[in-house]
Amino acid sequence: MTEQQEASEDAVMTRIGQAVILLHAGDREEARNRLRELWSEIGEEGDCLHRCTLAHYLADAQDDPADELAWDLRALSAAQALQEAPAPGEAERPGGEEPGAAARDAGAAGTADRSAQGRPQAAMRVFYPSLHLSLATDYVKLRRPEAARVHLARARAATVALADDGYGNGVRAAIARLERRLATEPGAGPRRFPEQSP
Repeated sequence: MTEQQEASEDAVMTRIGQAVILLHAGDREEARNRLRELWSEIGEEGDCLHRCTLAHYLADAQDDPADELAWDLRALSAAQALQEAPAPGEAERPGGEEPGAAARDAGAAGTADRSAQGRPQAAMRVFYPSLHLSLATDYVKLRRPEAARVHLARARAATVALADDGYGNGVRAAIARLERRLATEPGAGPRRFPEQSP
């Protein structure tokens, strides 16, 4: 990757960060406008990490829960595309092995930091709990508790990638709060979430 490309990508992340500051300060409309403008510049085929980050924050800037869900689904799709992308130099593999298979296998074991366009994909694994938590929250808002439970279970399972720090603890606490909320839903009754042990 050239120095100019790196500077350009840093500029994109800086612009995302500036819009997020506006969002957290309560200026949802201006944040939404800036993020949408950036989305139109990057497009559906742009850098996966940028698309994931943009869509995740665009979801937070939406007023309609259905729109929020659509953006969160785009964020998850971009994250999955980044995880599935072959590492640089893996396009051709002897013996017909699927591109990215070796790195994916190593990454699943927690031993590889393969990257797409020079980014460690291990960093994306840290984002999965938040992505699934956002989807679970969207489904709760849309009164679809079963879909919410599926994504909440995925969020809980993905927390193994989180560090024991402020971010990780905050995500785990938010998952626990939503689990408690869904457990008290009318008609839900006491029950375990998928993937929870007895």
